[in-house]
Amino acid sequence: MRRMTDVELSGRVVLLREDLNVPMDGRRITSARRIEAALATIREALHAGSRLRLLSHLGRPKAGQPDPDFSLAPVAEYLSGALGQPVPLLPWNDSVWSAPPPEPGQLVLHENVRFLPGEREDDAALASRLAGLCDVFVMDAFATAHRAEASTHGVIQKAPEACAGPLLLREIDALTRIIESPERPLVAVIGGAKVSTKIELLNALLDRVDGLILGGGILNTLLYAQGFSVGQSLCEREAAEVARNFLAVASARGKEIPMPVDVVVGHLPMATSEADVRPIDKVAADEWIFDIGPLTIARYRTLLARARTLIWNGPVGVFEYEQFAQGTEAIAQAMVQGGAYTVVGGGDSLAALDRWHLADRVSYCSTAGGAFIEFIEGRHLPALEALEERGERS
Repeated sequence: MRRMTDVELSGRVVLLREDLNVPMDGRRITSARRIEAALATIREALHAGSRLRLLSHLGRPKAGQPDPDFSLAPVAEYLSGALGQPVPLLPWNDSVWSAPPPEPGQLVLHENVRFLPGEREDDAALASRLAGLCDVFVMDAFATAHRAEASTHGVIQKAPEACAGPLLLREIDALTRIIESPERPLVAVIGGAKVSTKIELLNALLDRVDGLILGGGILNTLLYAQGFSVGQSLCEREAAEVARNFLAVASARGKEIPMPVDVVVGHLPMATSEADVRPIDKVAADEWIFDIGPLTIARYRTLLARARTLIWNGPVGVFEYEQFAQGTEAIAQAMVQGGAYTVVGGGDSLAALDRWHLADRVSYCSTAGGAFIEFIEGRHLPALEALEERGERS
């Protein structure tokens, strides 16, 4: 695929798709990580003298119904401060399609692209209209690369020129390294609510990893499948057979998946619940598993300390509550202490790193969630395929 650095940008209208889908508390940005990650690309395009138009989505508004709760206005304000220049926010009205672009070295931010009917459906007519806004389209939002939408896929096919941005390429390079040429042992830590939604990832990892640590509802389901009581815990009982088959395949391939020897349990509501440590075979019928126990933490640390490459996607406990945060904190600390090449993806894992101020000690923090998982699974990501097709035609 063509790179942004391969394309002449000076004086040209550049439509740059970033992922500025930041978490909000009301209209206050609670984590600007994704904006900060995009700033280098934005500055590079401005420094090259482009006439820059920014595109992004925010949340899941209803198409055709602009909603102030999903406006990118706070993002425009943040960008103005970070870049030291005005960043006007342009609503999607009839005049925006024919409005003159910004001057060279200046930029505008278009309103939430999901306000447009046809965005989520990858509508060809909308993709053509978006392509008409630019001379060059730059896809820099790896976190959205797994979705075939008008602003992430269709526009790549329709734009006069299309190329990959630096942030997207850094994401690909980091993930390719752990897939194709990892220093071993390679260990992955995967948390999540459901086995059924991550079984493809887990099966793909069996082909690549030397060890696999599991947490959350996924772990509970594996425990249930082996005959342990999980009380009231989050668990897919209907996926027990899938879990058993997965464990059998892992055992046959000699992959290390350590099971907990103790867990931390509590009751609802979690915020006021006391935390009690139980041996894995002593969870009561009315208890919830909310974290791994101290003996299990010690076992997991031993496995992580041996690793030379680490992948982390998903916490191992309900770390939002202090009494159930020890397991996830231990994983986070172990990630940065052994000198391994570490790649962390997913909003919850990044939030955990931020909580304990460890993000700057990780080799690479991916801005992606779903795309991170699908790339590791070996799936074809529509945006990347479209960029490769355009690159082959150049």
